[in-house]
Amino acid sequence: MGRRTPVFAPDLDGRLIRRGDAGYEDARADVVWNRVTPARFPGVIVRAATESDVVRAVAYARDHGLRLSTRSGGHNWSGAPLRDDGLLLDLSRLRECTLTPADGPGPPTAVVGPAVTGEQLVAALTPHQLAFPVGHCPTVAVGGFLLSGGLGWNSRAWGVSCADVQEVRVVTADGRTVDCSESRHPDLFWAARGAGPGFCGIVTRFRLALHPHPGSIMTTSRTFPLADTARVTEWAEPIARGLPPYVETAFVLAASGPATASVPAGPRITVAATAFAPSPEAARQALRPFADCPFGELEVAGEPPAPTSYAALHEGASAVWPPGHRYGADTLWAPESYRTQLTRLVDSMATAPSGKSLVLAPVQPVSDDPALLSTMAFAPLGASYLVCYAIWDDPADDAANGRWLRQAMAAVDPRGVGRHYIAEADLEAGGARAGASYTPAAWDRLAEIKARWDPENLFHSYLGP
Repeated sequence: MGRRTPVFAPDLDGRLIRRGDAGYEDARADVVWNRVTPARFPGVIVRAATESDVVRAVAYARDHGLRLSTRSGGHNWSGAPLRDDGLLLDLSRLRECTLTPADGPGPPTAVVGPAVTGEQLVAALTPHQLAFPVGHCPTVAVGGFLLSGGLGWNSRAWGVSCADVQEVRVVTADGRTVDCSESRHPDLFWAARGAGPGFCGIVTRFRLALHPHPGSIMTTSRTFPLADTARVTEWAEPIARGLPPYVETAFVLAASGPATASVPAGPRITVAATAFAPSPEAARQALRPFADCPFGELEVAGEPPAPTSYAALHEGASAVWPPGHRYGADTLWAPESYRTQLTRLVDSMATAPSGKSLVLAPVQPVSDDPALLSTMAFAPLGASYLVCYAIWDDPADDAANGRWLRQAMAAVDPRGVGRHYIAEADLEAGGARAGASYTPAAWDRLAEIKARWDPENLFHSYLGP
């Protein structure tokens, strides 16, 4: 679409901020959570206060020839909502959260706005003994999380988080508001469960199926020197794959760890397991295999199985991904084992410019039950999965950490043929990461749906190099 200079502001319940207005730069910086604000400058930022504001913003963008992007919680590491010259629609005030009791044999549901965070949803559900596979980081909003698929807590049992999305309300490029489900506008519903930042509409609310709260949540961990990555992964991966689906196991490679009586400070590998079990006895039984390690004398730290909660899990995640820091991230689905993939990263982790950087590699991060992977653009694309995070706090170190992240990803994917997860892919890196986040058939279908629902290309598509 061509661009024309906007003149008249729409009648909003929220606020419109033009480039050059007081507060514009603060509003632009607030769009990204990771403090690394890309040098891209929307012509107009609309902070929507209501669903009606979203409809008005779409009409305004169409009337003034502005392409449109959206932001829910700002956790897209590449800053995909920030685009030059167009209209940025900030949905961060749309925080409806309404619980509905079970109607007949179906589960209870929640209607949530796109800016509701995992932390807020947990707080609303826990008193009712209900749960949902929210994101691991508490400040991730459901909007971008669910649109991208959603690798959440206990997704190995419950499925990718978008599998529990029953309905979405979408404002379309022509200004209509439509409710989408498997029976109404099924193509748009399919795209809303995985398309991520390339979705060709604006979701203003989600209807979610909920789960009974686990009878017991219990966690354990064992930490070893990074040099032992090969033996740790070879030991723990088959254990993890053989456990009940309600056990979530992850390898964490940390660029630094404190000194102990037996080893100096240095990089570490941790095996962490969390059971979302029906009872404390079932949780302890499920986690018991991690207690028997044939090289336990090499352990430098460990936590025996102990009860926890979603709130406590989120507190721990906040320590791993602290606010006020600078971040880069990239992902990889691959056919190789975790032993192969993570040993390729040992040298990179040992030479990371920031000791806060880490690699998170959950084993079987989502259920492979076909019933929990149907009617969605998302698909798991490999036998192993990892996400590499560069984490630092000094702007002077931006270049060094960005370079390290891309070198680490090149080391783990030396042929450049790996697949990605759209929510946390480095969309500005080479390799056409957006297209590589889908099966070829899904990628083609996304393009067809975009052409059908947004023929004038009002909505920005995927960010690329």
